[in-house]
Amino acid sequence: MEIFKETGMEYRDRTESQERIGTEQDRCSEAFSKYNLKVNEKDVEKAVKSIKGKVKSKVSDEDLRLILNCLDYTSLKQTDSDETILSMTEKINSFFGAKPDLKPYAAICVYPCYAKTVSNALEIEDIRVACVSGGFPSSQTTTEIKIAETAMAIHDGAEEIDIVQPVGRFLSEEYEYIADEISEIKAVCGERKLKVILESGAMPTLSDLRKAAILAMYSGADFLKTSTGKEASGATPESFYTICKAVRDYYDETGIKVGVKASGGISEIEDSALYLEIVNTVLGKHWMDNSSFRIGASRLADKLISAIG
Repeated sequence: MEIFKETGMEYRDRTESQERIGTEQDRCSEAFSKYNLKVNEKDVEKAVKSIKGKVKSKVSDEDLRLILNCLDYTSLKQTDSDETILSMTEKINSFFGAKPDLKPYAAICVYPCYAKTVSNALEIEDIRVACVSGGFPSSQTTTEIKIAETAMAIHDGAEEIDIVQPVGRFLSEEYEYIADEISEIKAVCGERKLKVILESGAMPTLSDLRKAAILAMYSGADFLKTSTGKEASGATPESFYTICKAVRDYYDETGIKVGVKASGGISEIEDSALYLEIVNTVLGKHWMDNSSFRIGASRLADKLISAIG
């Protein structure tokens, strides 16, 4: 495939990958065996209630600024065009260019076809270019297409990639297929961050969500993300808490630090403050910056900016 030659990336034929399925299956079984996969949902509800009690009614200016700096400013609409994405990027340039004391968004997230538009227009150095990929939001396409789409997004300037772990395959217990696919996409990403969306609202139980989280981490995910925002149910404090607990356990087991991202329906400052406190309580201060914590909530941006003193 020419795009791989142009980017210097290796394309691994799917036939070769299928020959490794036995090894991948062993890897999945071994990974799952290291953890208690059962989640007591009542205990999670109790823990989240306790954390809510720590969140102050008035969010501090310091926390407001931190949340803003952890925001992935996103436009994933059917009506997006080069013109609208360019206009959005220029507005972000203008705003943060005039406010050097304010740390900017973590990333601008768009469809791969707009990666070049954002990359060429973006003038704020600390904002990354992120792209959804891999047949977002359904993940219902072939691994070859997912790899090619990811390679093309990177070729056009994407510095981070967000993909959806295929929910149907997970619920069908095709764990080895998923592990192989995520590993291949991560190989294309190289040092660039790969965020894997677990679509928490589609998981029947929190135990399923925990298992999906462990599978994604062992397959190479750099971040775990709650949801696409395209399903009826987005992020919930309980689902985010469950993901954070899995990340904590994975870190304790392997020493590998995986980031977390809450997304899907987060539009109020109080909600974002709760997600920040969950990170603080479960994962600790070393996760309290945009290298390890993100919020996907573009509707929240104006409210945060208005509230910052």
